[in-house]
Amino acid sequence: MYLFDTDVITNILKKRPLPILLARLESLPQQHQFITTITISEIVYGAYKSNRPRFHLQNLEEILLPRVNVIGLDLKAGWICGRLRACLEKEGQPLPLADLEIAAIAMANDLCLVSGNTRHFSRIPGIRLENWFAE
Repeated sequence: MYLFDTDVITNILKKRPLPILLARLESLPQQHQFITTITISEIVYGAYKSNRPRFHLQNLEEILLPRVNVIGLDLKAGWICGRLRACLEKEGQPLPLADLEIAAIAMANDLCLVSGNTRHFSRIPGIRLENWFAE
């Protein structure tokens, strides 16, 4: 099962999404596709900052949300996130909190994180990570 990072979701909602990404998604059953409440927050934030908030919010509500399962930051993920954040900061390699929360949700729920942002996420020990943009 897969958890999609925000960059994957925003690519899907573009006028010309990557064909390779669409093909991978179409081959995956809906019950294996997850996004986080953090990704929803990032998309809503971007929509309100854009020149067309209504258009982007409508895409979110009508196209994306009916097709994925949404999962949030629970106690287990919060614990993992706090540990990861402290460890990475001690190593002098902090990551944005949203990225850590998404990674922690993936780890807490035994999901493979799909992201084009492997530079960030590959620093997280123990995460299962795939980049569907590069394949």
